Amino acid sequence: MNKELNNYRPKMTNAGIESSFPVSVMDESGNAKKTHITGERPLIIYVDKQEIVTLMTLGKNPELLVLGYLQNQGFIKNIEDIKEIHVDWEVDSAIVVTNSRIDNLEEKLSKRTVTSGCGQGTVFGNIMEDLENIKLPKPNLLQSSFYELLYNIKKYNDVYKKSGAVHGCALCKSDNIEIFIEDVGRHNATDAIAGHMLLEKIEGGDKLFYTTGRLTSEMVIKVAQMGIPILFSRAGITQMGMELSKKMGITTIARAGGKHFLIYNGSDTIILDKKPKK
Repeated sequence: MNKELNNYRPKMTNAGIESSFPVSVMDESGNAKKTHITGERPLIIYVDKQEIVTLMTLGKNPELLVLGYLQNQGFIKNIEDIKEIHVDWEVDSAIVVTNSRIDNLEEKLSKRTVTSGCGQGTVFGNIMEDLENIKLPKPNLLQSSFYELLYNIKKYNDVYKKSGAVHGCALCKSDNIEIFIEDVGRHNATDAIAGHMLLEKIEGGDKLFYTTGRLTSEMVIKVAQMGIPILFSRAGITQMGMELSKKMGITTIARAGGKHFLIYNGSDTIILDKKPKK
C-alpha cells in the first residue's frame, strides 16, 4: 500500500498553451515592426463542482498551477487528495475532482484576504494561524555558491526575453536551477512550482526559492508552506515580508544581482567565503 501511495499520481490533462503571440507594432520613429506579446488567459478553478477562483495565467503549466494553488490556500494537504484535474481552454476552466470532499470548504471560501499579488491575489481561510505549525531547517549558504546561482539564473526567463510582461520563479538547490517557471504573476509561478513539488514529492528543506518580483508577505507565506528556508529576489522586500521572514526563520535576500545583494533576515546563515572584487 505504501508503494502505491508513493507512486500515486492523479489523472491530469497536459493542456499547456502557447506563451506568446506575434503582432505588428510601430516604433517611436514610425517604423513598422514584428514582435511578440505575452499570452494571458482566465482559468476558472472548480473543485467538486464548486467554483473557487478565477486566475489570470500564461497557461503554460495549468495543472501544476491548480495543484499548487489548492495546496498553498490550504484546500489540500497531499497529492492523494486529488483524483483528477481536467483543463479545458475552450471554456477556460480547470475541473478538479477530489478523492474525498474538502472539509469546511464553504467556511474557507467565506474568509478572504485580498493581497498585493499581481492581478490582486486572494488568500482563503486561516492561513496565518496554520503558519505556526511550520518548522523550517536552518540553512547554510556559501556566498560563492550564491554568486554562481545568480549567474546561472541569467540563462532563463525565456518568455520575458521574447515578449516581456511576466514574472519568473525558480526552485534551486545549491547553484543549480531544478525548475524555472514563468507566468503573468509571481504568485502563479510560485504556485506552479509548489504543484510540481507536490506532484513529484520534492522536499524543500535543502532548496532555495527565486523570484523576479518583490518579497511581499504573500511570497514569504507561500515559501514557508513549501518548506523552503531561503528566499531571494532581484527586487526589494516589504515591511511585512521582512517581519514574517523573521517570524518564520526564512533567510531573505533582496536586490540580488551580479556581485551584490542585501540580506534582510538570516545573515548568520550566509558564509562569506568570496567577497566581490572592487
